[in-house]
Amino acid sequence: MPVDLSILDSLSEQAIGEILQSWSAFVYCTEILLGGRGDLSAVSELASSVAILCRNGLRSLLEDHFLQYLEEAFMASAVLKFWRHFDPYSDVPGLDLKNHQALVNQLQEALSSSLEEICSEKNYQEKCLSLLIHALESYEESFATDKMYYGHHESNLLSRYQLMVSSVLLTTLPFHFPEVLRLYFKHKLEELNTIINISYEDGMGSLKNDGNVKYDAPDEMNIDGNHSESAVSKNYSLVKSIGKVVLDLRNLGFTALTEDAYASSIIQLLKAKVQNLAVDDYRTPVLQSIKEWIQVVPLQFLHALLCYLGDSYDNDVSSGLISPLASRPPSYPGIDAPSEGLVRWQLRLEYFAYEKLQDLRIGKLFEIIVDYPDSSPAIEDLKQCLEHTGQHSKLVDSFISSLRYRLLTAGASTNDILHQYVSTIKALRTIDPTGVFLEAVGEPIRDYLRGRKDTIKCIVTMLTDGSGVNPSGTGNTGDSLLEELNKEAENQETADTDEDINVDDKQAWINAECWEPDPLEADPLRGCRQRGKIDILEMLVSIIGSKDQLVNEYRIMLAEKLLNKSDYDIDSEIRTLELLKIHFGESNMQKCEVMVNDLISSKRMNANIKASKSQLAVNGSEQEKALSLDLVDATIISSNFWPSIQEESLHLPLPVEQILSDYAEKFHEIKAPRKLLWKKYLGTVKLELQFDDRNVEFSVTPLHAAIIMQFQEKTSWVSESLAAAVGLPVDVLNRRMSFWIGCD
Repeated sequence: MPVDLSILDSLSEQAIGEILQSWSAFVYCTEILLGGRGDLSAVSELASSVAILCRNGLRSLLEDHFLQYLEEAFMASAVLKFWRHFDPYSDVPGLDLKNHQALVNQLQEALSSSLEEICSEKNYQEKCLSLLIHALESYEESFATDKMYYGHHESNLLSRYQLMVSSVLLTTLPFHFPEVLRLYFKHKLEELNTIINISYEDGMGSLKNDGNVKYDAPDEMNIDGNHSESAVSKNYSLVKSIGKVVLDLRNLGFTALTEDAYASSIIQLLKAKVQNLAVDDYRTPVLQSIKEWIQVVPLQFLHALLCYLGDSYDNDVSSGLISPLASRPPSYPGIDAPSEGLVRWQLRLEYFAYEKLQDLRIGKLFEIIVDYPDSSPAIEDLKQCLEHTGQHSKLVDSFISSLRYRLLTAGASTNDILHQYVSTIKALRTIDPTGVFLEAVGEPIRDYLRGRKDTIKCIVTMLTDGSGVNPSGTGNTGDSLLEELNKEAENQETADTDEDINVDDKQAWINAECWEPDPLEADPLRGCRQRGKIDILEMLVSIIGSKDQLVNEYRIMLAEKLLNKSDYDIDSEIRTLELLKIHFGESNMQKCEVMVNDLISSKRMNANIKASKSQLAVNGSEQEKALSLDLVDATIISSNFWPSIQEESLHLPLPVEQILSDYAEKFHEIKAPRKLLWKKYLGTVKLELQFDDRNVEFSVTPLHAAIIMQFQEKTSWVSESLAAAVGLPVDVLNRRMSFWIGCD
């Protein structure tokens, strides 16, 4: 503060001498007070010298001198000594303190004792400053009539002194001191966490026995808080020691540094808790446990700490302004009326928990979906986290990257990719029922599958083959994906019907008020109502591009299955066909329906022919070798409706040719003028071969049967002769003979 020294020109020599004498006395008293601890003998002389100097307009000069002397004395006697306590811990940021428990204990002791010393010095200086303030107020009181400004000097000088203390400490702050503070609070919080956890677990055990624990809503926990509260109360000395350190640090001007240190420690503790609960455990919900732990451990500690510091009550109630947080219903065990500060802490910690758990789940989303639906609890936790963080784009980017690196590779089978795609659809529609982000995630999979030649065949197999689908959801073990999808569609249709019936005007208005626009990532070509209904079958068809291709592939596969049937048991094929008719329409499945009806008609026709009980002989001399019509089961197909069947020449043994001719004749008698044209190379033949020591039954193709039956005529054949007898090229015969050679 500038001092006007021109006032000295108007003073007499006697007045100047009095000022000099008073200044010398003031300087001497300052040195006595600040230099010798506890020496208050110069108080009266200080008051008189202050009065003379103030009377001559030198008040600002003496204030500046006193504060400067305080600063120098504080630096020399307190600050340098305070920082020297932490010189041995300059390497703390780089140490693994798990193996240096003794060092941690020494550090805590050093922090507590050094704070006590420097705060003691500061308190003494504040006491000396109060003497100066008292002297100044006594001078003003002697002649002033307006007493409203008496407290002005006290607040001004004290605030200047506090600013000086903070400035001196912050300008000399060692770079490792913030880490020292974080280490101190981290160790203390871990100690308190262990104590509270033990008490909480014991308390929860007794509460479960008493039946006093209940959960009314997923976001609230109504627990008798006496256990966690008593844990804090029993260890109040620990909270008190932490609170004293916080108060001392605040007193020195380290408020922001202190709050950052214990906030960082709480966050680290919470991070470790989330990591411990969530890592590699996808089949158990963990979010609610984390939120309960936040209420029981960090919030209990903060509540006790804020009460000790006197910050447990809001200070702005008298202003008439009510924070939106004030309307938040309290759900704190053992805390009747949480302050706004505590509510802010809860929101802050819960958001961090949401974000940390979300990152863990997104990082392992590929494994979670592989394990779906057993991993449904992890999906539900992720859904809740994303509802609070809104970081869906992070999920999309991360998961697409994982898909391209781990799934969309040449080493992955098409079947595995399709199963992962279906599981992805099921999982992501739980997280995002609108399907916006599923569209973005599914596009790379669809593009990749379009380049695979066997994609259509694998889709049809997955839809119709119960053994190739994970039993999950509403489906039973062995159900095809198509059956599972149909059950889901029926449930959805029922729910939509009930919703349409029950929605009245009031509910419709409520729904309209809750409407939200689509995210930026949404496809503008798809409406909200279309996007809200995620059809897995439609998404699989979109890979192919046309349902006609899928129907044609199913027709080929159905033909193969029906032709391999030997017992006319086609119940599963009929059920699958009916389901496909629901999804693709009857007109598209007409040819497939004719194919199935051919099997039904064949069964009936086969029974009618066998009912004649006729016995046919090959010729009169071989009556004992005659074959019966009872040995033949024919599948009669309408060739115009079946896929084209490749023609192959085959000469059957004469007895077989005769029985087939007799069967065709009987068919013509019943279904005239229709005639049978045999596909001799199709079907299954059951044989029993007699060896020296055993009889063995085989089920083989007509080609293999024709080859082995030639050995009834002769026991030895030349390849060319046998090939001519069967009607095959020699190279084809050699390949087919390998089957019988391997059975030897």
